[in-house]
Amino acid sequence: MTGFNPQKLSSRTIGLLSGVALGAIGLGQAPEAQAGATFKIDDTKWVSVGAGLRTSFRAQEGSVGANADKWSNDFNLDNIRLYINGQIHKYLKVEFNTDCQTCGNGGEVRVLDAIGKFEVTPYANLWVGRMLVPAERREMNGPFYSAVYNIFSAGTPFEPSDYNLTIKSDGTSAGSFGRDDGATFWGAVFDGRFQYAAGFFRGLRGGANVDDNIMYAQRFAYNFWDVEKNPGYYTSGTYYGKGGDILTVGVANQYQEDGAGALGSPGSFRGTTADVLMEKVLPGGGVVTFNGEYKNYGITGPYSQAIRDAEGAVGAPAQFSMFEGNAYDVSGMYLFPQKIGIGQFQPFLRYVNVSPDNSPNREVYEGGVNYIIDGHNAKIFASYQYGDLLTKGLNYKSTASGENASQVMVGFQWQI
Repeated sequence: MTGFNPQKLSSRTIGLLSGVALGAIGLGQAPEAQAGATFKIDDTKWVSVGAGLRTSFRAQEGSVGANADKWSNDFNLDNIRLYINGQIHKYLKVEFNTDCQTCGNGGEVRVLDAIGKFEVTPYANLWVGRMLVPAERREMNGPFYSAVYNIFSAGTPFEPSDYNLTIKSDGTSAGSFGRDDGATFWGAVFDGRFQYAAGFFRGLRGGANVDDNIMYAQRFAYNFWDVEKNPGYYTSGTYYGKGGDILTVGVANQYQEDGAGALGSPGSFRGTTADVLMEKVLPGGGVVTFNGEYKNYGITGPYSQAIRDAEGAVGAPAQFSMFEGNAYDVSGMYLFPQKIGIGQFQPFLRYVNVSPDNSPNREVYEGGVNYIIDGHNAKIFASYQYGDLLTKGLNYKSTASGENASQVMVGFQWQI
């Protein structure tokens, strides 16, 4: 689930290793404006650090049996990330980010991104290592730069690289948090209006992919109004009006032969998406934002619904049971220009529909409000959700069941 956007860091710092920090303070800050906590080492070398925290409270009503009138009460540490970026040459940079990838079970700090960057010209660049797999805007936003806090757990199905919390080699994992090991070519042409990213990744490890077939991923976007400005091929779900008037349409595709299914019953995975961001600054300073997303996923080959339905049964092989079908996610919001207290209110509405090919449909309605203190760096979120997506979740077996349920959430996000 996406990642750090160094362009958005504030000018405050959380400190470096003492030796580097003292030396950096003596030299002053680097001229690079894309990372606030940036320390210059010499004319071409610099290092920056940052951190991000997301934590929430969720209460969901029970939907069946004895739990029908009971509500769960969960406090969650959703993310705690450390960001480190650096430049070692005019054209060579490095990015290293971590996250608590099993926060719900105590937490383990693991590698999120580890990227070597060859950035020579805005038209063509190369990143190598572990990074975001080009996909739809939601993935490129990640949790910290999406317009809605609960964008993943109550959203459309995951991409292969985002289906698991941890990377494994037993046929049940194709990455983690939207990341995978590989390489991505990216750039922008036509005055930055046409933006592209094309990558090659490991994809599914083991299991159905006995031949180690490569995952291919591409994203293309065109900016019709003002050009979105983000590091690399990252995106944002809103700019709170500070990016001008935005109308961007993007399409993405991922494909891996034998990228789903089980050993002996592989399926070739294809995931095609389309997304749109429209943001308009109105007279008076209010900001209207609309996000829309469509997904069409398909799996071909021996992998069948019967094998999917047997997942978890005694003697059944391990499998990678990717979604196949159609899904939609649309949201709209309005940022009031008036500041109340230390922030601005941004109410929103959202609807998500997931329609698997051989499993019951599911949907969720959401209404809420963001309290924007400092853009993506500091905000508070509250919402109410209702639907059976909350109970059916990622279960795409033909026997999947779940009743409509309500959920209330409060979330906090800080970055530096």
